[in-house]
Amino acid sequence: MSDHHHNVLLLGFDDQARCRRAYEEAMHLPGARQVAVLERDAEGIVDVPESHIRGAGVPTVGSGLVGGLVGLLGGPIGVLLGFAAGAAIGNAAEQTEITDGGAGLIVLSSRVDSGKALLVVDLVEHESGPADELAAKYGAALERIPAERFAEQVQAAKEKAAQG
Repeated sequence: MSDHHHNVLLLGFDDQARCRRAYEEAMHLPGARQVAVLERDAEGIVDVPESHIRGAGVPTVGSGLVGGLVGLLGGPIGVLLGFAAGAAIGNAAEQTEITDGGAGLIVLSSRVDSGKALLVVDLVEHESGPADELAAKYGAALERIPAERFAEQVQAAKEKAAQG
């Protein structure tokens, strides 16, 4: 890769414990900004057991958002986006970053099958090697989405929820 690229990396796991181990290493990837684990249990309930936003001052996305995601069973995404938007965490700048990240996690939750996990990493990559090596080490399928395109997907979901 030349220069740098802002990407959202999706690493798919069949083994939730392996995903959580990879999460610990993903927080230290060069350029990592946000890292989260999404899991779906056998009953279809999505959980975010691990999340980190670099520089946010808190290691989690927020209890309100996590609570909203825990109950996600395919219900109206508008309710969940509204719940995430209502989470009051930190100052206004932090809250905007957390809310947008939460909406992104909600959009991604549809990619997690029962009993599986997804490691989500928002980072600025100067080279693809470290993330590729992490995926290979843990046997994860890796997908890179340019951050701009992912932001468009999240915005489209927000607009759809607002229309309602």
